[in-house]
Amino acid sequence: MVGGRALFSRPILEKERERKGAGGGDGTKTGDLTLLLPRPGQGVSSGKVVLRKDHNPRNLYDLVSRMCGPSAVYACAETLKRGGGGGGGGGSGGKESGPAGCRWAQGQVLAVMSAGGLLEKPQIIAHTQHSLNYTVFDCKWVPCSARLLCLGNFPRGTGVIQLYELQGGRLVLLREIEKSRPIKCATFGAASLQQRYLATGDFGGNLNIWNLEAPEIPVYSVKGHKEIINSIDGVGGLGIGEGAPEIVTGSRDGTVKVWDPRQKDIPVANMEPAQGESTRDCWTVAFGNAYNQEERVVCAGYDNGDIKLFDLRNMTLRWETNIKNGVCSVEFDRKDINMNKLVATSLEGKFHVFDMRTQHPTKGFASVSEKAHKSTMWQVRHLPQNRDVFVTSGGAGNLHLWKYEYPAQRSKKDSEGTEMGVAGSVSLLQNVTLSTQPISSLDWSPDKRGLCVCSSFDQTVRVLIVTKLNKI
Repeated sequence: MVGGRALFSRPILEKERERKGAGGGDGTKTGDLTLLLPRPGQGVSSGKVVLRKDHNPRNLYDLVSRMCGPSAVYACAETLKRGGGGGGGGGSGGKESGPAGCRWAQGQVLAVMSAGGLLEKPQIIAHTQHSLNYTVFDCKWVPCSARLLCLGNFPRGTGVIQLYELQGGRLVLLREIEKSRPIKCATFGAASLQQRYLATGDFGGNLNIWNLEAPEIPVYSVKGHKEIINSIDGVGGLGIGEGAPEIVTGSRDGTVKVWDPRQKDIPVANMEPAQGESTRDCWTVAFGNAYNQEERVVCAGYDNGDIKLFDLRNMTLRWETNIKNGVCSVEFDRKDINMNKLVATSLEGKFHVFDMRTQHPTKGFASVSEKAHKSTMWQVRHLPQNRDVFVTSGGAGNLHLWKYEYPAQRSKKDSEGTEMGVAGSVSLLQNVTLSTQPISSLDWSPDKRGLCVCSSFDQTVRVLIVTKLNKI
């Protein structure tokens, strides 16, 4: 359900044909059940499927999926479980269908679902949505709560933070905080579970940390960059990652800086282009490898396709590569373990999964790539409860859910006897289109498996539920 309305109109189960004789002029026979299936964006009866007792379930699945998409099959099953009825009347109620006919039809549709593999596949369900009166750039779940944050900018050029609570299937606004600068990105990653302070980066290059209980004045503020902060990440908080709490910011000014909230004004690390090098716009940053008190890395992606891995322990550039198109998002599958996998998404709609366990001296890390979207792939986010499952968001308003499969052996020796990594494979679990505009941000709930929030440039925030994640 989306805002009290179904994602698509419920299929209507026409009453069971009780006519005597050979059937009607539309080709139906005695005992047939007809489902009126709406095609996306079209009328209620834009597609019609007749469930006949001689239907092959596999063929029926293909027919329904081709007409209305796989999700329509689920709606068919729900309609049939209720004995028909397409929304309160219209001469198509369950009483007219007859229980025997419905039981038969339900069995047919369940056979269809089984034939199509839908009983095992995760489904992405829009639980609720809420329209906003501003452009939203980022959204975050508040840890250990049913609350979430939306951040962006009003048309008048000011920034906004809105706090919502999920109550009975709808989002209720609890607080709205307006700030002088538009807010681009945010993280709870460096905060304790007790304080849950929010760190934000704004269009003026400012890093601020807010106590959401008293948000009038930031508890920490620094002019971190000369231009907009495009991306932010935190580590060492929320019980995730060893070592000190730190925040990393990436900016249009080409620099990547690491901040310790306990140290005022000066970054603990500053990665900037060497003298004479061209300045590239840094679009995305992420922490990783924080499995003990000493180790920690930062990965940064740039507008020219560069990906750079900075070792914070040794203060060196550990590895770099180029994926030929602007890097929109990077994320490690886990921050608090020995580097395992890194996913990077790009402007051209492709993502790359790097196996970070084995680094070859010249070839670097092994990787596998997948062309998933026809437009920009804005973000990647790994499921907190399963590091091998991740979701990507696209410029066409769609989400793709993926699973990474490891190879039989993760490393091998090259011709000279040097260890090199072996990339695995990725499989698409599910995809869904939610909007006509890009989905610019997504955040999984750290506490509830399958619960996530996403925002898009149609000025809408959506709460989603992804099912069956415990079975993959």
